[in-house]
Amino acid sequence: MKCGTQSGDLPPSAKLIAKVLEYNGTLTQSELVDKSRLSPRTVRHALTELDEAGVVDSEISLADARQQLYSLEVEP
Repeated sequence: MKCGTQSGDLPPSAKLIAKVLEYNGTLTQSELVDKSRLSPRTVRHALTELDEAGVVDSEISLADARQQLYSLEVEP
């Protein structure tokens, strides 16, 4: 996970989602809901916060184009 002042400004739900991604790797939104036990709306908001902070990366799932896969942004 990217370190810096941005991660200190994130809400607890976003920090939890980042930790879930750190431990489990790439996941869909529904998998994040299952593993974090947060509501779908909360997970969606946390992913938006993480995306705006540049912490999370998303791509379209090749198995199901309706879903996005989320993972932590890799630092160069």
